[in-house]
Amino acid sequence: MRQALSIRRTRLSLESIETCICLKKSFVCGGLSRVLKEEVEEGHYSGVSDEEVAKEMLLYCKSSAMAKDPVRVLVTGAAGQIGYALVPMIARGIMLGSDQPVILHMLDIPPAAEALNGVKMELVDAAFPLLKGVVATTDVEEACKGVNVAVMVGGFPRKEGMERKDVMSKNVSIYKSQASALEKHAAANCKVLVVANPANTNALILKEYAPSIPAKNITCLTRLDHNRALGQISEKLNVQVSDVKNVIIWGNHSSTQYPDVTHATVTTPAGEKSVPELVKDDEWLKSGFISTVQQRGAAIIKARKLSSALSAASSACDHIRDWVCGTPEGTWVSMGVYSDGSYNVPAGLIYSFPVTCRNGEWTIVQGLSIDEFSRKKLDLTAEELTEEKALAYSCLS
Repeated sequence: MRQALSIRRTRLSLESIETCICLKKSFVCGGLSRVLKEEVEEGHYSGVSDEEVAKEMLLYCKSSAMAKDPVRVLVTGAAGQIGYALVPMIARGIMLGSDQPVILHMLDIPPAAEALNGVKMELVDAAFPLLKGVVATTDVEEACKGVNVAVMVGGFPRKEGMERKDVMSKNVSIYKSQASALEKHAAANCKVLVVANPANTNALILKEYAPSIPAKNITCLTRLDHNRALGQISEKLNVQVSDVKNVIIWGNHSSTQYPDVTHATVTTPAGEKSVPELVKDDEWLKSGFISTVQQRGAAIIKARKLSSALSAASSACDHIRDWVCGTPEGTWVSMGVYSDGSYNVPAGLIYSFPVTCRNGEWTIVQGLSIDEFSRKKLDLTAEELTEEKALAYSCLS
């Protein structure tokens, strides 16, 4: 990368180079910025304007996008609402960065084949520069061939009159089949994100039937809940959502999830302040805030007569981007990951924890204090996940 930069060495200030990096950060996931910062800190640069540096960075990033191998991204349920919102975001570079070419693999069920072909036509018509190919199929084996990232949106929704076990049985069958196809055909080190509900338990079933995929590579989406929590705090305090960080979603992607702001902060002109300190309303934080986040999906269905699609797709992009490209220093996000027993959560569940990401790997944030109120909430959602796991395994047998 150092050789690829044709900028003359200059004694720019670190502050100036940071400005240039901010201007161009949509083109990189940190690699170029780290190189430039290192060289500035070593005092290698002198004599070139910030504008020239920014222009050179832009040219470099555009050329690197052409040089990169495409990443193959699978989206199941691609003709559905979330899939329809998600695939253009991936093709535009929102998920993996504006320097990363992609080949989209779209899978749906045979009755949706015509609609799926329509989505493919629209992707072609949109002429996304980063989109290097589209596979649209109803064959799960074909869909999984060589994929590096798999976003599992397809699932069987609960319908009126259905028992919980009936829904679980349908989804166990779907995820057993798709896991087997990923096991056989996905690229080594494929990263999997399960979106379809029950997301945590669907991810657990997928893990069982794709044993060659590392457990750390199988996750479920709780970033939507995380983002909902950020949005609620932003509105309550009338601050920019980008100034709020380190909320946590613990547990299941269900109404037992625990949105926790105990450790969350807001950037203010006077520095970082804790959310509880600024809100000054413990009753709201322990009741209204929690229930609003827990029930947000139902509220959206009631309002638009359809489930969340745009926000779910955007959150899926956030989840994968932070996982692949890394979380900002001092910031964590929420991901449903395989429990190792941290925070006394039973091992062997897919449970939402606060995590940081670096070099394509997530790590559970350790050492956070858990008060009695939070402990009860963590245990309650763990109990539900344990029950779901038992139900899923009974369907398998």
